[in-house]
Amino acid sequence: MRRLNAALLMTLDGVVEAPQDWQTPYFSEEIGAVIGGSMAESDALLMGRGNYEEWVQFWPSQTDDENPFAGFMNSTPKFVASTTLESVDWNNTTLLEGDVPDAVRALKEQDGKDITISGSPTLVRSLLRAGLIDELRLMIHPVVLGKGKRLFDGDEFDLELAGSRTFDTGVVYAVYRPAAKAS
Repeated sequence: MRRLNAALLMTLDGVVEAPQDWQTPYFSEEIGAVIGGSMAESDALLMGRGNYEEWVQFWPSQTDDENPFAGFMNSTPKFVASTTLESVDWNNTTLLEGDVPDAVRALKEQDGKDITISGSPTLVRSLLRAGLIDELRLMIHPVVLGKGKRLFDGDEFDLELAGSRTFDTGVVYAVYRPAAKAS
């Protein structure tokens, strides 16, 4: 069975919205290598409607010369979970139909490498509730915004730390897994 990993850029106060506005000063070659390593472990991307609508405006026009992640983003199969979109038009993109957790379970049962969700906090929360996220990979930036969409907003999850690393820029990379429930 394939693993489903959620990777998000986050501020110290839990904001995951619009990372393009606050994360750039903290990006480094080390962070790029971790992101590249995660991409190498994946052969599919899963995203929500909002993330799809943002990315389809950016990535298809990018080349490897402009952005080292462009080839991966444009060639990798992408799956979009949405109840409002009627179609998707980005290369290698499929709109999931029916119940999202059921569709994601079916994706996880297919042969292949890991599936990665990058961003899409609403989708991540719903899939955590459904028990479908295998790892939550957070790059926590030393920024406090005080407002914005947060990853956790009224939900409760038991997680256990699977690993962590601190980068020279002050970003902490923390990997969590759902905690095993006591019987």
